[in-house]
Amino acid sequence: MANFYLDNPSLRHHLYHPLMKRIVELKERNYTEKDLYDYAPFNFEDAMDSYEKVMEIAGEVIGDVVAPNAEEVDHIGPQVINNRVVYAPGTAANLKSTTQAGLMGLSMPRRYGGLNFPMVAFIMASDMAARADAGFCNLWALQDCAETLYEFGDEEQRQQFIPRVCSGETMSMDLTEPDAGSDLQAVMLKATYDEANNCWRLNGVKRFITNGDSDIHLVLARSEEGTKDGRGLSMFIYDKRDGGVNVRRIENKMGIKGSPTCELTYKNAKAQLCGSRRLGLIKYVMSLMNGARLGIMAQATGLSEAAYREALAYAKDRKQFGKAIIEFPAVYEMIANIKAKLDASRAILYETARFVDIYKTLEDIEKERKLDENEKAELKKYKKLADAFTPLGKAMNTEYANQNTYDCIQVHGGSGFMKDYACERIYRDARITNIYEGTTQLQVVAAIRHVLTGTYLTQIKAYQEEVLNPELDGLKVRLSELVEIYERLVSQVADTKDNEYIDFQARRLVECAGHIVLGYLLLIEANSCPEKFKASAEIYINYGSAEVKKIMEFIDGFAIEKLSFYR
Repeated sequence: MANFYLDNPSLRHHLYHPLMKRIVELKERNYTEKDLYDYAPFNFEDAMDSYEKVMEIAGEVIGDVVAPNAEEVDHIGPQVINNRVVYAPGTAANLKSTTQAGLMGLSMPRRYGGLNFPMVAFIMASDMAARADAGFCNLWALQDCAETLYEFGDEEQRQQFIPRVCSGETMSMDLTEPDAGSDLQAVMLKATYDEANNCWRLNGVKRFITNGDSDIHLVLARSEEGTKDGRGLSMFIYDKRDGGVNVRRIENKMGIKGSPTCELTYKNAKAQLCGSRRLGLIKYVMSLMNGARLGIMAQATGLSEAAYREALAYAKDRKQFGKAIIEFPAVYEMIANIKAKLDASRAILYETARFVDIYKTLEDIEKERKLDENEKAELKKYKKLADAFTPLGKAMNTEYANQNTYDCIQVHGGSGFMKDYACERIYRDARITNIYEGTTQLQVVAAIRHVLTGTYLTQIKAYQEEVLNPELDGLKVRLSELVEIYERLVSQVADTKDNEYIDFQARRLVECAGHIVLGYLLLIEANSCPEKFKASAEIYINYGSAEVKKIMEFIDGFAIEKLSFYR
């Protein structure tokens, strides 16, 4: 099998983005750990060399082990035996191989056994893993829950749990319940304090829990008697070694079958409070979910990569009417559109990861020392950008993963409907991405604030200031025209001051922002590496221009009173 890092030059391109210098400088605290750990880098070049070597290892393990196991894992899936999850043999082999390769705890500090890598590198490994097997990507990427434990747990909890994650133990986030899906304020799993044993006890049911029989759980539970909203919820750490949680069943899902989605029963389960009471949903889960949404962006991008490769290979091989079907415009247009949406997805994925890296690392540094004024401004800037780009990227990338895997099957024709080809599994796996960790509709609710307050427009203006090669001027002008349309539509909708109408048009305004942001990101990529990205920039800007103009026609032709037809 191929090395999934070395066979994809786009990954190395994003790994070496100019902003990485600042990210590494912050992450490595100006390389102060080189005297404490022999594997800590002593300068930027050394750090980047380490990242690249580990990405090569990840690419090899994912290409040689995870990818070949994907079809068998999809067919066999996990089982529940005596209230415990037993992974498919291929899944167990995947976890063993990735652990032995040192791919657990990538982003955790070295003092807990991690590699102290930036989020960009962790997300890159997730991108590769999803290309191989999106279900396994879920299990592996849930190690990111350790970020929340690191950020909000106390030092004793960090010492107790994070080294275990770095050595290969798995995690889960136990949030949803039968009556609390998107509305997590309705969570009712009960947490009561056990005075005699100086611990908390959890009782109730959790549903749709990914990797629900993990070793270490982060659990959202109601700690405040008599409350019914988010202010009564706290975050807890449950250790499987203590017992008290059983798997009632594994859901029989459409896709990501290697990832066990569990219904759990908590019966007087011992737990530790993580952070402060009452902040479980208001603060901790919001942070946890933002990390998870970035992970789903990576998963969606990996699925788009898989779809592109499957469609391209089949179209080159399949002959009809005496020639390969890739020579027919109807087919090569589909494949070119898949590639453009893939490149656009990857551009916003790593842009968002870079924003997260800078603000999260500065927040961590702030716990060690006082930030200077420039650092405070930097933190504020990148935190706002991460907050804006996470829902936008999650919405755009997951919708594109669904479109791309759909088109991949279409390229295969009747064969794509059969289980003989990987595209059928990839298509099923993609369907969940725009549902879990917040549906696209919920991402719009989060993103519309940044449309109305101008966050996206401010960043778009920053992209407009980029100095580009003259041959890209035509594309730059076209994007500028779209920006003018976007500004007018935002003002037009906002000026009505009708909240229901604004909510109704929110999806269209967010999509406008998305097409323009992705267009500029691809344009900038085309400027730095035309041989890889110029074609995709041209195709995507054509596509985005048509979509923005459709949205303009809809909003311009829509009267508020027509809302009654939709109710």
